[in-house]
Amino acid sequence: MLAFTIYLSFAGALVLALLPATKPALSRWFALAVAAAGLTLGVQGFIAGMGQGRTVIVDLPWVPSMGIHFLLAADGISRVLVLLTGLAAVAGILFSWNIELRTNEFFAFFLALIGGVYGVFLSFDLFLLFVFYEIAIVPKYFLIAIWGSTRREYAAMKLALYSFVGSAMVLIGLLAAYATSGTHSTGLIALAAAGHSGALPVSFQMWCFPLVFTGFAILAGMWPFHTWAPTGHVAAPTAASMLLAGVVMKLGAYGCLRVGIALFPRGLDPWGFSLLGIGSWRDVFAVLAVIGIVYGALVALAQSDFKFVIGYSSVSHMGFVLLGLMTLNQIGVTGAVLQMFSHGIIAGLLFAIVGRIVYDRTHTRQLAELETMHLAKRLPFAAWAFVVAGMASMGLPGFSGFVAELQVLVGAWIANPWWAAAAGVGIIVGVAYTWRALQKAFFADALPTPDQHPRTGWPAFAAITWPEVTGTALLAGVSVAVGLYPKILLDTIEPAVKALLAGGAQ
Repeated sequence: MLAFTIYLSFAGALVLALLPATKPALSRWFALAVAAAGLTLGVQGFIAGMGQGRTVIVDLPWVPSMGIHFLLAADGISRVLVLLTGLAAVAGILFSWNIELRTNEFFAFFLALIGGVYGVFLSFDLFLLFVFYEIAIVPKYFLIAIWGSTRREYAAMKLALYSFVGSAMVLIGLLAAYATSGTHSTGLIALAAAGHSGALPVSFQMWCFPLVFTGFAILAGMWPFHTWAPTGHVAAPTAASMLLAGVVMKLGAYGCLRVGIALFPRGLDPWGFSLLGIGSWRDVFAVLAVIGIVYGALVALAQSDFKFVIGYSSVSHMGFVLLGLMTLNQIGVTGAVLQMFSHGIIAGLLFAIVGRIVYDRTHTRQLAELETMHLAKRLPFAAWAFVVAGMASMGLPGFSGFVAELQVLVGAWIANPWWAAAAGVGIIVGVAYTWRALQKAFFADALPTPDQHPRTGWPAFAAITWPEVTGTALLAGVSVAVGLYPKILLDTIEPAVKALLAGGAQ
């Protein structure tokens, strides 16, 4: 049934493109119905897969002469990320209920992007995975360029160029792996076996691994290739920001794990020499991940634009994902996958509060202006929703981020205590920028400037709508549920991670 998440999304996008633009309400409800159906299928697939290993969903010859198959399968990692995608899709549509410009086209691009994301997470053929990966790039360009703000054309083009450069690097590596392996197959499992058995020589893996890993990590927001992310988040409409942070950045991290690490395990071996304590590609990417954690947090602390705070916080939190992957131990990699899920939920909620609930009513994202508006009294729902989302983002116990970051830190300590210590600095700074933004945007008592409205007589803001309440409750509820009972995801993720690190055998 999981395959129908892909088919439904693309079919829904086609129907929406054909719906009359004069009936925006019809487009909204139809898009929500399609997204809800995808989420339902994702939940069913997740429940059905509990206690199971990898299951093949569809396996049809596509280009037999090259060994390419239309191969869809699911393991614990895929099921969790498909579930994340369904949640992000439903929430994104709820927080886009106010879209009036070319509503049917907006939701058509939205569902096309979701279909591509589902396809990446379920593809177990490298060529098919790459096709879906590229499909996901096109809709996000149009979502930003047409419905965005704040230098939207620049942001859309920057995101697309970074994505295509990364894709070119990945394609070169995949073609080289296919030609070198001698397996005459583009199946992920067959190529992973070649990487572990020695059919892909160590010397080959040593140069191919960093090429492919970097190509995917660009989309994951790895420092110093992260600059597209904050710019894209700020320019994108709310739903697109939620998808960029919630699932699109996860495509890059998923590719790093499913392709980079699984296919080229010997590429992480020591070089035989070290420079400043760095003696392998594992060390290189771990250091870049730690820099991303601390740098993203420090830059978020200095931002005056509310949305840029959340944009740079995403760079910092994605650094935990990449650091977890580089631990190469089960607890660290499991934490990385759980962090993908957790950050997707929490970042989506933060962007929804800032971009939809606050900005669409105040028409400003500047913290200096927001602190004169006394939003805790005038928009109490937004204030307390951000309190909850902020606590989740900081990794407080009781939220999904706590479990995920704790596992990454434990895995990092086992691999290299210095990595864990440096990442801990990022967590401390994360507390600082979250509370700074919270205080300035909602709980400040600054007086308005002369050109602003007086302290009394503020015009009333539009009432909080049912889609906003529903979307907030959905995302916050999931983060709390996973935080209180992480076993529900960990029991599914851990066997898949163990199998992947062992060479894919299940």
